[in-house]
Amino acid sequence: MNLNELLQHQFKLPSIPKVVALLLMELDRKEVDLRRINQLISTDLALTTRLLRLANSEFFKLGGKIHSVSEALALLNLSLVRSMAQEAAQSASLKAVPGIQMQRFWDYSLDVARVSRALAGVVKQNQQAAFTCGLIHAFGELAIQLAMPEAAALLNERCEPLDLRRVSVERSRLGYCYAAVSAGFARIWHFPPAMVDALEHQYAPFENQVYEPMAGVIHLASWRARCKQAKMNERGLAVSFPGTVGVALGLDIDMVLQQDPFDWAAHT
Repeated sequence: MNLNELLQHQFKLPSIPKVVALLLMELDRKEVDLRRINQLISTDLALTTRLLRLANSEFFKLGGKIHSVSEALALLNLSLVRSMAQEAAQSASLKAVPGIQMQRFWDYSLDVARVSRALAGVVKQNQQAAFTCGLIHAFGELAIQLAMPEAAALLNERCEPLDLRRVSVERSRLGYCYAAVSAGFARIWHFPPAMVDALEHQYAPFENQVYEPMAGVIHLASWRARCKQAKMNERGLAVSFPGTVGVALGLDIDMVLQQDPFDWAAHT
């Protein structure tokens, strides 16, 4: 299946069951806490994607301008949010995507989002947009698994979905990778152009005359999160660190690892 065919595929991203349940409970309260709703939705890549699709739709005439959950909630009526949550409850599952350990994938995505936000602050980029991009940067991987289960299974035999080598394996076998899929859907859904560019170029932010700082931020954050998933030691971190991207952003390995601190020593 080529990229254009994949982008025409209809699928629903699964949500975290606990998050959906807590969100519905909060929406049923007499006095709704918008801050709590923002926090809940922002931990779930499927809910975040649904909300941004709605807020950037032609109906609201703000396509390409809504970067984050908080911006979307300022625009949308809570009845729409409730309907979205009720629909998400039907597809909330820990086993909705064959070949993917969903709890691990959700944890990884939130890790990338938090580190992306921290790094964006250091390099003076939009932190809300960086958090959103970090959270949803790999939803193209879920699309590949759902749309092409047989091809995805062969990819998984080569390396698991959160492996550092995943991009090169997908590009070799498919001719594209999850980054192109994520960006393709984001473009179709009228996400802000800067976010689309960041998603598209995240695997090679400064190659082929491309200079996209936000893509560099996502690249470094996902590198760190994948190393964490692999429980990589200090030597592995040093060898695999994408130094070219770091230099372009003025970030060295210590600066990247110190954001949203994690006890790397426990894995050395």
